[in-house]
Amino acid sequence: MAKYRLVLLRHGEGAWTKENRFCSWVDQKLSSDGIKEAQNCGRHLKALGFEFDLVFTSVLSRSIQTAWLILEEMGQEWVPIQSSWRLNERHYGALIGLNRAEMALNHGEEQVKIWRRSYDVTPPPISESHPYYAEIYNDRRYKCSDVSQDNLPKAESLKDVLDRLLPYWNEKIVPELKSGKMILISAHGNSSRALLKHVEGISDEDIINVTLPTGVPILLELDENLHPLGPHQFLGDQEAIQAAIKKVEDQGKVKSADK
Repeated sequence: MAKYRLVLLRHGEGAWTKENRFCSWVDQKLSSDGIKEAQNCGRHLKALGFEFDLVFTSVLSRSIQTAWLILEEMGQEWVPIQSSWRLNERHYGALIGLNRAEMALNHGEEQVKIWRRSYDVTPPPISESHPYYAEIYNDRRYKCSDVSQDNLPKAESLKDVLDRLLPYWNEKIVPELKSGKMILISAHGNSSRALLKHVEGISDEDIINVTLPTGVPILLELDENLHPLGPHQFLGDQEAIQAAIKKVEDQGKVKSADK
């Protein structure tokens, strides 16, 4: 019997996800399909009988919007939401805004997979000349963060994401879990992967093969020491989920017409 249960998910499809671009810290709303994914996620969680006490999100709109839509579908709009930059998507540095398939064509699929999925490889940092630098670093949401804007990352590996996420997990989320609250975390592909790596003890080598589809809830069942009782469970139609995972993996591949 699980002592603690936690639901984690990658937000619904964003506008740039649809365009196959590295979105990262650029603030994008959900696409029309992403809105449907979040609503379907809420309906499914409601059908399974989940009742949340607290929700954690990043400070990016697509994460927050997903949480809103899920709670609305569940009739749990009153549930408190706490947001932190520490749950943000990985900072992809100079790659932000670039098309993944075009990158695969120019740099090779294996290099793009390393940039996207490896544990300790950091992409080139964003510079002040980058077209989205000012939009990110002049954003008012980061003036409210627990670090100065000068100390915000300019590029991150997955290891860096885990390093900035762990203090928030240990100091904010874990105490709420241990108090008996049922928690939903509406995060991003890489912040969710980083958390899974930590909780499940996934190796540096194996994490490259962990892919999370958008808008699919993941159930974690933990013992009293917050160790998993088994592997994480994707909730929903398993065949559809595997197709969604393949869709994410294919984002970093050269399109057939370009091969």
